This record gives sequence, structure tokens and C-alpha cells, in this order.
Amino acid sequence: MNWITLIVAGLFEVAFAFCLGKAKTATGTDLYLWYMGFIITLAISMLLLVKATQTLPMGTAYAVWTGIGAVGTVLVGILVFNEPATFLRLLFITTLISSIIGLKVVSS
Repeated sequence: MNWITLIVAGLFEVAFAFCLGKAKTATGTDLYLWYMGFIITLAISMLLLVKATQTLPMGTAYAVWTGIGAVGTVLVGILVFNEPATFLRLLFITTLISSIIGLKVVSS
């Protein structure tokens, strides 16, 4: 169950990065709404990370959390914000995903 909590925390990390990306181009009330979304998703992500680290090893949990956030943010950047999907970028994302899976496999 704590692995699921950690994965959800990582997805909320992607959500707060998405909010930052949207706030970058927003103005007026929309800007404040995106920043509010950022703060809310950041708080939820941190609370879920704290919950997950109560039973999972801290180093592994933090690495998996940041890895999910990094991979998800790059994918959102490519799919939503039209960032380039170069071969090397995708290669390193694949390497990062492999590392996250490896940490999960070797953790007790």
C-alpha cells in the first residue's frame, strides 16, 4: 500500500510541475489559480511522501518519488508543452525508469 501512496505522491509532483508550466503563460486571475493549484498539489505530494516514508526506506522512497516526478514532467513537457522528444532525451528517460524499477526491486 505504501508503494501505491508513493506513486500517487509522484503523480502529484508531476501535477505541481504542470501547474508551474501553465502559470508561466497565464495572466490575471488564471495566474493565481495556477499558483494555487501548484501549492495544493505540492502540499498533497509532500504529505503523501511523508506517509510513504513511514514504512519505506527514505533514500529509496525519495529517489522513486523524484524519479516519477522527473519522468512524468518530461513526458508532460513533450505531450502538453511541445518540448522536443529527441532520441537522447528519450534514452535517458528510459534509463531513469529502469533505475526506478531497479530501486523498487532491490528494496525490502
